[in-house]
Formats: sequence, structure tokens, C-alpha cells
Amino acid sequence: MDIEVRQPAWQVHAECRGPIGDVFYPPSWPERRDERDAREARAKAICAECQVRSECLDHALALREQHGIWGGLTETERRELMPAR
Repeated sequence: MDIEVRQPAWQVHAECRGPIGDVFYPPSWPERRDERDAREARAKAICAECQVRSECLDHALALREQHGIWGGLTETERRELMPAR
């Protein structure tokens, strides 16, 4: 039995698609604060130009996405928008 996983239609228009997507998530090794800040600033700059930013943020909030930059917000920034469970 094959299971087909469909991505939301808005994702095909996201600026973060492809190899540039690495800046939206922390690396697998420890990251210095200045490195993290620079990586997050780069990701947020890409989000600022993205035509589906609001859809991305809505998606991340609905799924309670805990990792990465989504819709121009970090995990901590999104957490502040989520109602307590």
C-alpha cells in the first residue's frame, strides 16, 4: 500500500524551497549565538519577500511547529502567538 503525502498548495510558491532552506533550521552541531542570529536574520529576510508568508505562518501555528523559521517567525516568536494547551 502506497501512502501519498501531499504538501499544501502554497508550499510550491514558498521562497524557502530548495537548497536555501538550510538557513531556516539550526545545524546539527552547536551554533554560536552570533551564527544563529545571522542565520535567522537571513531566513527572515527571505520570508519578508515571500508571497505565501501568511499561509506558512498559519500552517506552522496550526501544526504547532516546534522547529525552524516559519512565516518569518522563530520557534520562540511563534510560541508567544499560540494559546496555551
